[in-house]
Amino acid sequence: MGRSLEVSHTTISSYLDTLTDFYMVRRIPPWPGSTKKRLVKSPKVFIRDTGLLHRLLNISQPEDLFGNPVVGASWEGFVTENILTLLPEGWQYSCYRSQTGMEIDLVLEGPGKQVWAVEIKRSSAPVLSRGFHKGSADIGATRKYVVYAGQERFPLPERTEAIGLVDFLKLLGGGSDF
Repeated sequence: MGRSLEVSHTTISSYLDTLTDFYMVRRIPPWPGSTKKRLVKSPKVFIRDTGLLHRLLNISQPEDLFGNPVVGASWEGFVTENILTLLPEGWQYSCYRSQTGMEIDLVLEGPGKQVWAVEIKRSSAPVLSRGFHKGSADIGATRKYVVYAGQERFPLPERTEAIGLVDFLKLLGGGSDF
């Protein structure tokens, strides 16, 4: 990011610290565990308010968003922020990325050695990469979910469940008032 803006990485880090302090940006830390794979140790960064993101990108109508290449990243940020806002006390969150392209959008670790691998997909018919399943094995995932834009719950290969955002938030204890 620093190179593209022609500023040093320390300046970018300082800017991100300020935006994080003002709750405008959320950093998802890298998974802290160890594995034989080379992991990316930089955090994922999201603008927390997707409405603000859309305004900054001059997206004012839903039709403009759905045809925009940013729709997937926007959905991922929206879902991530909702999950982390309702994440019960005692749970930790991170992201998993290897230098070979394996990725898990959210790793949620909770009481009783629970480890949830969560992939976020905008598609109504989500398909997972091999990298998600390999990454899930690396972190010792006890549950695997794909939070997608639909409302149905259904099984996917390799003991993974597709689930809508509202139902996933209920799993976390977000209640049923949605």
